[in-house]
Formats: sequence, C-alpha cells, structure tokens
Amino acid sequence: MSVFAKTIVLLVLSNLFMTAAWYAHLKNLGHRTWFFAATVSWGIAFFEYCLQVPANRIGYTVFSLPQLKILQEVISLAVFVPFAVFYMDQPIKLNYLWAALCVLGAVYFIFRA
Repeated sequence: MSVFAKTIVLLVLSNLFMTAAWYAHLKNLGHRTWFFAATVSWGIAFFEYCLQVPANRIGYTVFSLPQLKILQEVISLAVFVPFAVFYMDQPIKLNYLWAALCVLGAVYFIFRA
C-alpha cells in the first residue's frame, strides 16, 4: 500500500473515532453529566490518537506539514457531514456545498507546484 493510501486510510479511521468522541455524546449522553460525557469521549479519543499519530508520521514522509493539515481537514469534513446528516439527523444545507468548494480551493492552493 502506498504512503498516500496508508495516510488516507488511517486518517479516515481516526476521524471516525474523533467525530464520535467530539459529537456523539450530544445525542447519546445528553442526560448524563458533562464530566461523564468527557470521560467517555476521552476513552474514544484514545483510539483516534492511536490512528492519527501514525497517520501523521507516515504522511509526513511525503507531504509537507501544511499539506498534511489540509488533507486532514478535508477528511474531517468528509467524515463529519455524513455523520451530521445520518447520525445526528441534521438537515442538508446548500452552505455545505459552498464550504466544500472553499475547502477544495484550499486543497488546490496547498498542493499546487
């Protein structure tokens, strides 16, 4: 598997955990104390870091730091939007499209030669 593919796969998996850690408690643990929700989130975030740290270390061998960060942000949004729509029952808005176009602009500028 190429470095690019390894980095992408690990970042996608990492972001699945991150998104769950940051936002799932809003739906699932709203009746519990914030401290309990934070503790559960930290437990989930541990697995996110177990994937994110190797992803960044592997990716840094071929990407610059700014490229790695923009890649991470694109993946984060690609994971977050379906999570928000399908898991958190948020409506799809046209603003998602405009935001995605802005992110694509960032990708273009950070990866251009």
